[in-house]
Amino acid sequence: MDFDDLLIRFFGTADIDTLEAERLVSGVELLRMQFGLERDGDRRFALWCLMYMLGVAPPAEDAFKDEDDREAARDFMEEADREIDDAG
Repeated sequence: MDFDDLLIRFFGTADIDTLEAERLVSGVELLRMQFGLERDGDRRFALWCLMYMLGVAPPAEDAFKDEDDREAARDFMEEADREIDDAG
């Protein structure tokens, strides 16, 4: 899943900085709902990554039953946080 495609799918734009608060809230609600319904592991992980980047992801321990998936989520969090720290 492409990051921009996910943004467009749930928020109607790839430029999330331009969203009105109401649209951001409704997009997050849709994203959470889809995450809960998604059964494909790769898609579910991509949705979780987007939620993490938006600050609304459930803890990896709650989101993933499989330890490998939880470890991948922790790796993603570390890398994403490192990128943010390097940019700031």
